[in-house]
Amino acid sequence: MADFLIERTPPLPVDEAWRRLTRWPRHGDVMPLTRVTVVTPAPTGEGTRFVARSAVGPLGFDDPMEVTVWRPPADGVPGRCRLEKRGRAVLGWAEIEVRPAPGGRARVVWRETLRVRFLPAVFDPLVEWTARLLFGRAVNRLLGRP
Repeated sequence: MADFLIERTPPLPVDEAWRRLTRWPRHGDVMPLTRVTVVTPAPTGEGTRFVARSAVGPLGFDDPMEVTVWRPPADGVPGRCRLEKRGRAVLGWAEIEVRPAPGGRARVVWRETLRVRFLPAVFDPLVEWTARLLFGRAVNRLLGRP
């Protein structure tokens, strides 16, 4: 299992940071070689499902996910979203928390645990390093674009 944590304090209000991080199709815009398709009707909430398809040419895999916790930020209470990864290749979960920070900014905490099926545990440090790098860049891009 690869566990990692990403923390950011963007110059955005809490509601805007939440909105940017939870517009699922945008994740495909900022992740290399990935397309995200939401397979349940809007709006997002518990039970929303989407698939991240990562591929190079004909080689690729689907990473289906489901929102199991959906609590948007409200009245100073942090927002929290939990995604369960339910694919054949990638398993685990991700949690996104957005809470108020000083100066009217948002504090973003992204926690994730993932396991690549059929990959021996000896590769977990490499998976963790790669995931932290890719997801860190994706979070930066999501928070940096409206």
